[in-house]
Amino acid sequence: MTTSTRSAPSAPASRPAAARHQHSDQDTDAAREPLRLLLSPRVGHGALDGAWWPQSRDLAVELADLVDHFPASAGRIIRAVYSPPDWLAPPRRIKVAGGFVKAGFFPHDDTHAMSLRTFDEQIVQLMVVPPGTSSRLARAAMETAADPANTDCAAALLRDLERAGGVDPAAQWSDDGGA
Repeated sequence: MTTSTRSAPSAPASRPAAARHQHSDQDTDAAREPLRLLLSPRVGHGALDGAWWPQSRDLAVELADLVDHFPASAGRIIRAVYSPPDWLAPPRRIKVAGGFVKAGFFPHDDTHAMSLRTFDEQIVQLMVVPPGTSSRLARAAMETAADPANTDCAAALLRDLERAGGVDPAAQWSDDGGA
């Protein structure tokens, strides 16, 4: 999945030297996939504005990647509010290519949600797909979250994923003989 909006997918963003992160030996540009983000073509018109599927639970690494590769047309992120249970040891400020982004958390557990504020004061509400989710289920959940007609919150969409048990429904045979 590439950094994109539903209506106009774009090629994965390259990772300039200034945007590289040296948090661990495993976190190298060669080991990371392109940003997995899907935004609604109409931000602010649904329960969610899209979904983000980070590669780990390390907020410092993942939020820096999101900020550094967020589509310029969607705005420059200056603050992120996250769900504490989704992340391991989250910091309050995160170094990004252009400086720092402030990070805060929801006062009540709002698991699997992230609220981004852009420089122009736009709020972007994202569902955060757990890193270990299968590709097919993650993409289906991301498509639903980015749909302007979606009325479900992030927790409800991801409860549906849990009910599916991580099993890819397209890989299962149905009782009527179809796939």
